[in-house]
Amino acid sequence: MSVGSAFPEFRKKTVVSLEKGKEFSEFSSEDYKTNNQWLVMFWWPKDFTFVCPTEIAEFNKRAQDFADRDAILIGASTDSEFVHHAWRNNHNDLKDLKFPMLADTNRSLAEELGILEAEEKVAYRATYIVDPTGIVRWVSLNDLSVGRNVNEVLRVLDALQTDELCPCNWTKGEATLAV
Repeated sequence: MSVGSAFPEFRKKTVVSLEKGKEFSEFSSEDYKTNNQWLVMFWWPKDFTFVCPTEIAEFNKRAQDFADRDAILIGASTDSEFVHHAWRNNHNDLKDLKFPMLADTNRSLAEELGILEAEEKVAYRATYIVDPTGIVRWVSLNDLSVGRNVNEVLRVLDALQTDELCPCNWTKGEATLAV
């Protein structure tokens, strides 16, 4: 799945809260399209690991920055919603997440995206920015051992939302290129 492709249609279970009776929900591809929002979906390999919570915590710190850009932020892995819930309950940095943790337990979405690692069949550290019409506008893929840069995800989202030509190292507020 690459830039210019239609992001797959999906409906998956998510963990949205630690409050009893309100822990689980569903999220579908229609949820961001209907509201004419951007989708930022980031994947991690496994719950209860070491690099993953550092990324999830940083995305959480920046959740309002994504919301301010009219983007829905979703975290995802191939673990179940029950494993996600247990991890949130047992890791202080994950207790107050402001975005859903998507469970791709049957690996159908990760497989369709082409981000499954060959041996363990866990997702690589993939990040997708999808426009409100469902078209992939940016993809970043990291090896299992290397965390991503949330500032770069926001920078690229800002650039894409200008719908203009943005030079190397461009940041929000700087001039875009005139043609």
